[in-house]
Amino acid sequence: MNERLLMLQSMLPDEVDAALIISNTNRRYFTDFVSSLGYLLLTRRDAYLLVDSRYCEAAEKQVSGCEVKGFSSLSDKLSELLRRDNVRKLMLEGSAFTLNEAARIIKLAKESGAECITTDELDNIISGQRIIKTPDEIDKIILAQRITENALKSTLPYIKEGVMERDIALELEYRMRRAGADGISFDLIVIAGEKTSMPHGVPGENRIKPGDFITFDIGALCGGYHSDMTRTYAYGFVSDKQRRVYQVVYGAQKLGLEAVRSGVSCRAVDGAARDYIYHAGFEGFFGHSTGHGVGLDIHEAPTVGPKSEMVLQSGMVVTVEPGIYLPGEFGVRIEDTVAVSTDGCINLSTLSKELTIL
Repeated sequence: MNERLLMLQSMLPDEVDAALIISNTNRRYFTDFVSSLGYLLLTRRDAYLLVDSRYCEAAEKQVSGCEVKGFSSLSDKLSELLRRDNVRKLMLEGSAFTLNEAARIIKLAKESGAECITTDELDNIISGQRIIKTPDEIDKIILAQRITENALKSTLPYIKEGVMERDIALELEYRMRRAGADGISFDLIVIAGEKTSMPHGVPGENRIKPGDFITFDIGALCGGYHSDMTRTYAYGFVSDKQRRVYQVVYGAQKLGLEAVRSGVSCRAVDGAARDYIYHAGFEGFFGHSTGHGVGLDIHEAPTVGPKSEMVLQSGMVVTVEPGIYLPGEFGVRIEDTVAVSTDGCINLSTLSKELTIL
């Protein structure tokens, strides 16, 4: 077995004989194999990647650290392995199974002499393992970040009065893919004018006009790992109110970044940014958390929010992204992705955050 599987095996509760993993990202994390369907069975004796005929040949060539098992009938193959390894208690990913899938596996396991554990315990164990990134994982996030930044820099000259939001978003995606990205981290957010008051607004036919703020919440996908960055630019000119709001968010983000370090709670980081915004007179206009973890999933543990009890540790990768959103007027968000260290954080983003008028 590979190191990640051995670690997971050692973290399973003593009374558990095996774990069944089906989520795409967790299967990829443990096997480095990409497929739209598959089952990873980890027992006390061995690890098995179960795939159908679409993936069997590729998996046999690429996967090391666990035994590849092709199947035409999942029920027959899984039952065979549960019996072979004398599995009596089987943990399932609580968040990965649909109700129908869980019912099917529970029935199959019971017929094979095993009882299923369907709590979120396995999810929490895996999340705790994935939350600390290796240098190789951080390098992949940095590569995705550089592609994102370069795409944005090369797209900015394309932005003129009358250009539609969705065309800018398409231009960004094209440039990311041309630069080597596997894809985009999420549906890119490129919105302008009043729409910037919507944290997750959708690019549409809205056309850029002087006096608009333009929000770019964008990211690329490289080797399975995501980048995430937000910059807010102005087009043509800004009002005094726009300038003030921007500077408040800029200051809040700076304080949030300064608060990030190993041993500091996520709540404290959120508070550093949120308190600054509230004390500036904008309480009620910053509704989301200050940040989140980034990795194989674009949103993963930890949550950097006001209710989070988690303490940051070296190797975690999180965003710091405070914002102010004034309904019917405009919004501002600034976001960087950082790697937590013992004496602060390493900012993986390099683009300027000074107020820029295009």
